[in-house]
Amino acid sequence: MSKYYTTFSSRGSLVIVGLLMRRKGIWAVIEKLVHIKQKAVEHKPLDKLLDAFINILAGGQGLVEVNTRVRPDRGLQRAFGRARCADQSQVSRTLDRCTVDNVQQMRQANQEIYRTHGQSYGHDYDRQWQVLDVDMSGMPAGRQGEGVTKGFFSGQKGRRGRQLGRVWTTLYDEIVVDRLYSGKTQLEKSFQELVKEAEGVMDLTPARRKRTILRADGGGGTDKDINWALGRDYGLLVKVKNWQRANKLAKSVQHWHQDPKVSNRQFGWVEEPHPYSRPTRQLAVRRQDKQGKWSVRVVVTNLDDETLFWLARLPFKKTPTEVDTMRTILYAYDLRGGAAETSVKDSKQGLGITKRNKRSFYAQEMLVLLAQLASNLITWMRNELARHVPDWRRFGSLRMVRDVFHIPGKIELDAQGRILQITLNEDHVYAAKFVTGIAPPLADNDLVLILHKI
Repeated sequence: MSKYYTTFSSRGSLVIVGLLMRRKGIWAVIEKLVHIKQKAVEHKPLDKLLDAFINILAGGQGLVEVNTRVRPDRGLQRAFGRARCADQSQVSRTLDRCTVDNVQQMRQANQEIYRTHGQSYGHDYDRQWQVLDVDMSGMPAGRQGEGVTKGFFSGQKGRRGRQLGRVWTTLYDEIVVDRLYSGKTQLEKSFQELVKEAEGVMDLTPARRKRTILRADGGGGTDKDINWALGRDYGLLVKVKNWQRANKLAKSVQHWHQDPKVSNRQFGWVEEPHPYSRPTRQLAVRRQDKQGKWSVRVVVTNLDDETLFWLARLPFKKTPTEVDTMRTILYAYDLRGGAAETSVKDSKQGLGITKRNKRSFYAQEMLVLLAQLASNLITWMRNELARHVPDWRRFGSLRMVRDVFHIPGKIELDAQGRILQITLNEDHVYAAKFVTGIAPPLADNDLVLILHKI
């Protein structure tokens, strides 16, 4: 037998990511904690789960792409610790065997991995606020799936599916919680559950909660949820859910001010605020449609001026005017759309979380949790690369998976399947930058990484 053999991978850069992931022991945590009861014939259940995970990172939108993206790529399999890849039908059957206990085990594994590698877990609460955006997003699916019901799906009236609840650490681009719900469940029914789960994952003690801001849209703006969050000492920036309440509160506005950024939007203080369990400031915002009709919403906050300016990413004025403060509250709330909403959109586009639909609710939730891990892994890898290639800090999952992880390469392995050398195609637009960024983490590894024409 030859001492070594060579294979080609259209994802040579992802091969390197796989080697680093194994080196950090990330999948080993899942192997320790997740136990799927299924007879192993050719492949163990956790090996097939790993095949599904590799497929997500390789850009596979559906499980069927396991056969076209992972099975033919021997170098990619070896990088993640697989000698062979299972057929997509076998991977699908393993997911179907997942139970509620397996989902909980996967949550525990994601928590342990996050606590070991997540930057937001080591956040310095004394120095800076932590910011958590809480959101719910529709996951359209076929009507035969468990938990698939009619519900709210933006721009898709009458559509059926499930809902994805997410808690996102805005300063660090990390997913703390992803939880699947039935299609009719909205944020008003899941807000407290999502935040409580985030408290457990992040170890949010009472002292840390006092330095944590919760930001949410109207789904988290019921009286019950606002009073609950205030009672737990969170900083809060949320929109009132009840539109009738919003209209009533807006009637007490004495002076409306024009938004300099949005021509058809105005704002003003609510002079007769609703009495929550603790003091808040309430800002009415109204927007005029093409027919000249005004729609009104109210934003509630307990944050001080300095914190609001920081959250809105604006320079703080020592003596801000009333209009300055009102405008800052509005802009700080507007940024919610660039946090949790953008992160979910990124997961849908870059990781295909709405493309892999399983009939079993627990199989679908396992796929959601695998995508959560993939999203965080991409964030950690992007941050590592961005230390040396700053432009990549703005790359989302789509750019990372589609472009950065798809640099072709030639992989040399020994007779035992150990990867010895990777040659990346120097003609790829990101190849040189990738090597520059990935070289430091590989410094104490005997892997040879070079650039060359392929």
